[in-house]
Amino acid sequence: MKSFRLIPAIVAAALLVGCVPSMKKSTELTQETQQEQAETTMIPSVQIDESFYKSLIPYKESASRGLVVSNIYTKYDMKEAETGLMRLSQQQFNTKDYNFQEGQYLAESTVKDWLARSSQVETGLNPPTTDSMSAEERATKAPIYLAHIIEQNYLKKSDDNKVKLGGISIGLAMNSIYYYQKEKYGEYYEQAIDEGALIEQGKKMAAEIVSRLRTQDELKDVPIVVGLFKQKARNDIVAGTYFNVGVAKAGQNDVSDWQAIDEEYVLFPTDDAQEVYRDVSHKFKNFKLEVDKYFSNYTSVIGKGFYQNKKIQKLTLEVPIQFFSTAEIIGFTQYLTGLLLNHFDNIHVEVSITSVNGPEALIIKDANDKEPYVHIYE
Repeated sequence: MKSFRLIPAIVAAALLVGCVPSMKKSTELTQETQQEQAETTMIPSVQIDESFYKSLIPYKESASRGLVVSNIYTKYDMKEAETGLMRLSQQQFNTKDYNFQEGQYLAESTVKDWLARSSQVETGLNPPTTDSMSAEERATKAPIYLAHIIEQNYLKKSDDNKVKLGGISIGLAMNSIYYYQKEKYGEYYEQAIDEGALIEQGKKMAAEIVSRLRTQDELKDVPIVVGLFKQKARNDIVAGTYFNVGVAKAGQNDVSDWQAIDEEYVLFPTDDAQEVYRDVSHKFKNFKLEVDKYFSNYTSVIGKGFYQNKKIQKLTLEVPIQFFSTAEIIGFTQYLTGLLLNHFDNIHVEVSITSVNGPEALIIKDANDKEPYVHIYE
């Protein structure tokens, strides 16, 4: 094996980055702010991977950050709404020249107002209703389309040792299901929202948001990326994905060049996965059968595949166990590592083995990798 280590959990993160920290100091720069006051900031000297942005230090949280918990249904959607927008942003703002900062231009009160119905708040982006409309009419004719707005800022370093805003990205988290009650404290009902309506409403809202952002002096002449994200149901255990992306070029109020995005998270094992994604579903089934054959003292294997353009990019496996012996955990981890090489030779796979005590082991195998990374937590 390339790496098989029994070491304290506290250093695991450092090992996973795959690089040795540089002795080079972080770069100290000056950042212009909305208050026209210069602030000192730093850019870390180490970039974990080209697929990640460097974040400015000290880290600034978005003013509307706390709203995500109440506006987005699941922890899976919360994470993907943010990381998926970063992934889309890389098409416009490359990780070599741009640095990441959470959104600093949309205040919490602004986001709340924009998420409201236009009949409640003048700047509300969701469709209006009237007192005479029944709950069913609201669900079919005027559902809440827009659930949350994510803002990300991308900054560039200039020759005079300053960083300034180079562009922003806006993620619009859209509801795929509208939940409503026919009476106060009554049962909740579901109304699926047509995807065509989501696209139409999302693009309309995107144009209005860009137009409003352009009224701020700092945002008049920077590119604005807008992604449309579709939330999953409240009880889903896989994340939703972005399904459309567009760009308002520097100085332009209109979002142009809209492109459809084909991304999806798939749960294994399920009947739908077996029908649509037969190849990986078959490999997963055979993998699980071999685990069952030799180790029955565990709960099950849950797999989540990330697909782009119908091709799998990553498979994440979660294996909860009931072992308590270190020897058992080591033996089980070794066995799983061999199975990965046999069944998922051309797929990037990450396996997390956990127990009631927390993480027990981690296996990472890149596509076509013959020597996976294996880590046993002490």
